[in-house]
Amino acid sequence: MSIQEADGIRVHRNPRAAPSAEAYGSARAAILNRAGFGAAEREIGSWPGHAETPLHRLPGLAAQLRVAALHYKDEGTRFGLRSFKALGGAYAVFRLLQRTIEARNGGRPVDSRQLIEDTWRSVSRTVTVICATDGNHGRSVAWGARLFGCRCVIYVHASVSKARCAAIAQYGAEVIRVPGNYDESVRHAANEARNHGWTVVSDTTYDGYREIPVDVMHGYGVMSREIVRAMADEPPTHVFVQAGVGALAASVCAAFWLAWEARRPRLVIVEPTQADCHFQSGLAGHPVVVKGDLNTMMAGLACGEVSPLAWEIVDAGASTYVVVDDRFALDAMRALASPAPGDPAIVAGETGASGLAALLAADGQEEIRRALDLGPQSRVLLIGSEGATDPELYRRIVTSAAPTHAGVAP
Repeated sequence: MSIQEADGIRVHRNPRAAPSAEAYGSARAAILNRAGFGAAEREIGSWPGHAETPLHRLPGLAAQLRVAALHYKDEGTRFGLRSFKALGGAYAVFRLLQRTIEARNGGRPVDSRQLIEDTWRSVSRTVTVICATDGNHGRSVAWGARLFGCRCVIYVHASVSKARCAAIAQYGAEVIRVPGNYDESVRHAANEARNHGWTVVSDTTYDGYREIPVDVMHGYGVMSREIVRAMADEPPTHVFVQAGVGALAASVCAAFWLAWEARRPRLVIVEPTQADCHFQSGLAGHPVVVKGDLNTMMAGLACGEVSPLAWEIVDAGASTYVVVDDRFALDAMRALASPAPGDPAIVAGETGASGLAALLAADGQEEIRRALDLGPQSRVLLIGSEGATDPELYRRIVTSAAPTHAGVAP
């Protein structure tokens, strides 16, 4: 299997990628589908504070990187939580409470307005939701729990920053630090749920646990549907999407495949060098567990295990797998904060900047660009999944030095 390598980047073209003409199909639709995306969009659109996030055009940076167009979907303002995760965890909390209450009231419909107004607080307060998190997902679950009236416990692993823990705790969640890496904290949360009768709200699936992660992924689809409407006349040729466990990547892949069919963009999966479970799974042709401390500045991507249901979509939906060194993510944050002439300034966290990190690492590397099918006619979409979720860390990064990537002006 061919891997193209250059300084700080590795690229693997997916030999199992579905041809552009292949239909989405019933097997994938059994996981993520139009009905699920539509239900999530209608529900989330009714919540207090809902607003569509910006889709920025970056013509100056596009010219520097020798592509026809560059768009950046900026999730840094989503519900004030600074991350696309606001769409998934909170929606799954709502769906859990909705199912629980409807089961106890004879199946009569329950909506989020009733939960927000405390109509069913006597039931919702008996429910405890928990999860493991690198930061953003836990913040969403905690926010959803406070909004809809249930108890919340969040487990964080050893390397989650104090600022990210505090951002979760402000929503009333009990935040508990446990040893080990992210994947170990996921297993710890699952054990605690079994011991206490709590409910895990996770974006990764495992044996016997599917319904809630599917709700999470359908919630993420709100972002993709906004993009589809904004770019309906001219879809991108490429979308660079970051992958931790793969839930976001699968959601983006499914939403674009369903909406654009044969015109869907090439899906480029981006991961950090030290947490490359999708890259390794792509090479092997099946999910592979990556061990170790998974230490990366792109904290939201520090995952060593692929979500099985996400893999069922991404395995055929991804055109290319990319791993990139952390330094390019830091350069990307600085490039967005101090933009090219004519481009807006954008606040992007380390994980949010990962798609641009891959583009920066590929610039000037012609074999890498060919492996990505990048050229002067390419129209590239970047998923800006987070803003400054750790403001002090963000400030230190963007003020520490000018970008080291010579092709991008500071």
